[in-house]
Amino acid sequence: MGKLTYDSSLVVDFEDRILAHLQLVIGAKLRRGESFYFSWKDDPKTGDGRTSIWLYPNAPLVFKYYGGRPPALNRAWVDQLMLTANSSAGLHLVPEPPEVGGDRGIEP
Repeated sequence: MGKLTYDSSLVVDFEDRILAHLQLVIGAKLRRGESFYFSWKDDPKTGDGRTSIWLYPNAPLVFKYYGGRPPALNRAWVDQLMLTANSSAGLHLVPEPPEVGGDRGIEP
């Protein structure tokens, strides 16, 4: 289970595979100087609500992975996550689609 730390005060657990996809999408947006919301459904252990954060180019973020090897990435999933990140609602998790033509292996 990986961890996303935002502004040294909010720590959220995500599976390593999900976190790797999020890092790629978030990094691409921030490299372009774009700010956006990122929202997710909270774990039932923490109240079963929803959290949204405002991500901006200088936001202090840490992506901490549990596993030692980077997971293979699904390009179709990255594309779908990027579509949500570019929407007015901001980035949110969508189910992983089937891979198209063996897309695994893009670098996180």
